[in-house]
Amino acid sequence: MSVFGRLLPTHIDKKISVGFVLALVLIATGFVLTLYSYNWYREDSKTIEDTHLLRNRLTNVLLRLREIETGVRGYVFSKDTLYLENYARNIQLVKQEISELQKVNHDELIAARIDSLETLAKIKMQIAQRQMAAVKNREEASVLPVYMRIDKLRMDDVSRVVNEMLEREQVLMPERRDVAKQSFQNTVILIFVVSFLTFVTMVVSFNLLDKELGRRQQVEDQLRAYEEELKENIRQLKASNEELERFAFVASHDLQEPLRKIQAFGDLLEQRYNSQFDASGLEFLRKITASAERMSKMIKDLLNFSRISIAQEEFRPINLAEVVNRIVDDQELRIKALGALVKVDPLPIIEAVPSQMDHLFSNLLSNALKFSAQDEKPLIRISAEAVDGADYPELIGGKTYYKITIEDNGIGFDEKYLDHIFKVFQRLHGKTSYEGTGIGLAICKKVVMYHKGHITAQSEPNQGATFVIILPEKQLNYEHDRAITNETHSYSVS
Repeated sequence: MSVFGRLLPTHIDKKISVGFVLALVLIATGFVLTLYSYNWYREDSKTIEDTHLLRNRLTNVLLRLREIETGVRGYVFSKDTLYLENYARNIQLVKQEISELQKVNHDELIAARIDSLETLAKIKMQIAQRQMAAVKNREEASVLPVYMRIDKLRMDDVSRVVNEMLEREQVLMPERRDVAKQSFQNTVILIFVVSFLTFVTMVVSFNLLDKELGRRQQVEDQLRAYEEELKENIRQLKASNEELERFAFVASHDLQEPLRKIQAFGDLLEQRYNSQFDASGLEFLRKITASAERMSKMIKDLLNFSRISIAQEEFRPINLAEVVNRIVDDQELRIKALGALVKVDPLPIIEAVPSQMDHLFSNLLSNALKFSAQDEKPLIRISAEAVDGADYPELIGGKTYYKITIEDNGIGFDEKYLDHIFKVFQRLHGKTSYEGTGIGLAICKKVVMYHKGHITAQSEPNQGATFVIILPEKQLNYEHDRAITNETHSYSVS
């Protein structure tokens, strides 16, 4: 998924992200604005509720005061306490209603009127008490009409104040209803607009996401098709490579028989009929024998080259120091003949195929001895150090490798031929100048690639050469190891 994800344009992803972020912002904004608008509408509706509450309580105050007035008058005229049955209760209710009126939200004018109403109600109740006291004390009859007249005047004042407040609330009621209605409409419009914008944004984002998922699915399908095609090509290439290797192995093996006969009959001719050949004949015979010998070496090297992939030896821990020391011992006579000095530093233990390590270091050591300078004794040094695969693009990061260097003071080569020297049958020098078949370094490269490593070289003409081999410490201990890939070599015989 990450492979084709990087192949797609990122601006679509950004558009989708921006769309969903915008939708979330709109939802949050809509929630805040809706809450604010709802509170606004609730305040306006509360004003209407307070108006109804004010009107009801004003009506109750007026009703209770009239009941008090009626009860006191009945008591004055009849002297019957039955008329005073609800007197105390009505006085308490009047006080309670006025107290509740003062708690209701209203403007300054209504607040002043409520204070006036409270004063008038207190005066009205004081006059009622005086009337009842006059009856109990049997005061002069002329006093009662005066109290009753004053009581009527105060009751008229109460009625006037109450009516003024009721009329004012009646006038303000339509306006407050319109305001509440407008608040409700604004709330509905706001919710609709925000919801519509959110819906549009979500639809656009969904369409972008749907298109992007479609594109990604299409790319994924293409990648899967490419993967299947690549697997098929790898399978065909592997089969072709195996067929070529088998052909090289069989052909090389079959060529040994006629070649041995050529060598045998050449030796017989030289032994039995040596006296019958003139100088030219003997030279021709020596060339035939030398060519047969050189071809035999080429066939043997070709067999070794083809066996690297065909052999099924298991990887096991190998002490490279033992491998190198054994090869140095095998080539002791050649080393002494050249007066060479071979210095071997401590070498690691790695998982490898033993026979292939023999081929690898044998070819590299032989190469260093073969291309030594004529006027200088060969000096060869083999050393190693641990490195991280992350330092090399060809290797796996986080995996331990060992960098093995083979340095010599030989004739060296121009680095522009670096890729050339690791190919089969490729030589930088003539056949008469230096012996060899041109397969040795190709074998080295194939061995290193088989071990999932890396090989290269550093050199300048007449400045010696340094071959660098990087091999993993472990072969099968990492789940993320890359699969072994067989490199395709071009075979050309000249």
